[in-house]
Amino acid sequence: MIRFLLRRLTSSLFVLAGVSVITFWLARLIPSDVAAIYIGPRARPEQIERVREQLGLNEGLITQYLVYMRDMLAGDWGSSIATKRPVLDEILLRLPATLELIVAAMLIALPVGLVLGMLSARWQGRPIDMGVRIVSIVGVSLPAFFLGLLLQILFFRSLDVLPLSGRVDSDLRFVSPIDTVTGVYIVDAAVTGNWSALRDVAWHLILPAITLAAYPIGLISRMTRSAMLESLGKDYIRMARAYGLRERYIVSRLALRNAMVPVLTVIGLTLAYLLTGTFFVEIVFNWPGLGTFAVRSILATDYPAIMGIALFGAAAYVVINLVVDLAQAWVDPRIRLT
Repeated sequence: MIRFLLRRLTSSLFVLAGVSVITFWLARLIPSDVAAIYIGPRARPEQIERVREQLGLNEGLITQYLVYMRDMLAGDWGSSIATKRPVLDEILLRLPATLELIVAAMLIALPVGLVLGMLSARWQGRPIDMGVRIVSIVGVSLPAFFLGLLLQILFFRSLDVLPLSGRVDSDLRFVSPIDTVTGVYIVDAAVTGNWSALRDVAWHLILPAITLAAYPIGLISRMTRSAMLESLGKDYIRMARAYGLRERYIVSRLALRNAMVPVLTVIGLTLAYLLTGTFFVEIVFNWPGLGTFAVRSILATDYPAIMGIALFGAAAYVVINLVVDLAQAWVDPRIRLT
């Protein structure tokens, strides 16, 4: 297991290095002057040249890349052109909001996707199977921003039962302010016993979490169905049925456990997808997370912020894939030999 972990860590480092090189070079290909953007529209040429020297933009691209990587590994990710604050501080400030949304979406997607996949495999060819397949196709096909707008029209404008956007009501900071502990509002409100704020946070979380969970639900249910149909056709399943074991036990324990390896892969990839999938959801619901920060940075041509977000997302992808590999190796020890 240790050798397996070392192999995966080594390959992950090469992936991160490759992503950093590609991202750095692509960011430099955008035709604009970083120094002029940084100092403002009314800057004089000598001021732009001085800022260019301070930022090291007069050096060659290879030197700039090596200096950037050295500073990044030391914890200096540069300063945002738009906010003039350290990029790492901006990312850490907005990360709790994004994690709150992702965790809420996965808490919806995992049980719903697994149950739908199990039901579809158990009743293959029946109406419930057709219904699950339709739901999964719709969930995968609908763009997140379009589904979010539909839910806003239905539950806010037509039914008026859920809030339109934001993490909390605007007047909550005056009525029942949340004491920041972790930055995750639902956790902070629960830890501090702020029940009115907890209710408000949960109320605002429903629509964006459902929107973000739609794609994972469709993907997980389809993969669970496919993997379980293969497991249900094995000899040990027929033997278990011949011994008179309950069908519920056969499906939920025997077949599901042996179908979990491909399902774990899909869950890991889905979780990594949500890091970028939140971009559209956060914009639609005005959610102050990494997605909103990334879109605004792109529109402002904020190179340091774009680089920081891209590398942070790549590192998250690598870590999630590593965790999935370890989970697969734990479920199926034969994977450790590959």
